[in-house]
Amino acid sequence: MLNKHVIKQVVTHERKEVDISTSLSEVWRVLTEQEREILRSKSIIQHFRRNEIIYCDGDEPDAMMCLLKGKVKISKRGVGGRSQIIRMIKPIQYFAYRAYFAHERYLTDASAFEVSTVCIIPMTVVEALIRENTKLAMFFIRQLSTDLGIADARTVNLTQKHSRGRLAESLLFLQDCYGMEADGATISIYLSREDLANLSNMTTSNAIRTLSTFVTEHIIALDGRKVKIIDGDRLRRISRLG
Repeated sequence: MLNKHVIKQVVTHERKEVDISTSLSEVWRVLTEQEREILRSKSIIQHFRRNEIIYCDGDEPDAMMCLLKGKVKISKRGVGGRSQIIRMIKPIQYFAYRAYFAHERYLTDASAFEVSTVCIIPMTVVEALIRENTKLAMFFIRQLSTDLGIADARTVNLTQKHSRGRLAESLLFLQDCYGMEADGATISIYLSREDLANLSNMTTSNAIRTLSTFVTEHIIALDGRKVKIIDGDRLRRISRLG
């Protein structure tokens, strides 16, 4: 869960380093100057180490978060304690606010996939701004609607596709989220086999076997935790056909 003591220590220093008017540009555009000053004065910045917990299943939601730098995974533990990655958060993307609006505790875990910087805004501040600004309310309605559409599509993909289709869909999903490195082919993320399996609703051993098959078929190439897409058209076809 959030380390309140650490947050208090970094508030003053971090506000000087980060221009939230640029970092929170989507929200910034719909606010009045007075509302911007409220948001500026109440927002804090926190850094998270790789694999550090941001919030836990069962925690009381009290803040909206925006990822400024890095990568964050949202996961849910299921039967037998097996983890399923629900969403991957990319800069600049908002998260952690749905549970507050639903009047419930967090149903998922969030952790930093790599060293990450997060802007944290108290939900009491967000709610007060929404009550006064219909444009901001519409922004969050659009965000929630978009996330619901993505969740619906992934539910179908993860339950109806075969293992090859699920893995191909996950690799394309990561490509869309984080883009490519300078070579134009390597997905810009270090990914363990376990995380890729959890993203694809597969066991780790099955994910390793399927990755090896893709390498043999010259669809991808592997370099440690990096995945290079060699035949994107074939990967998309495998994903589409399931």
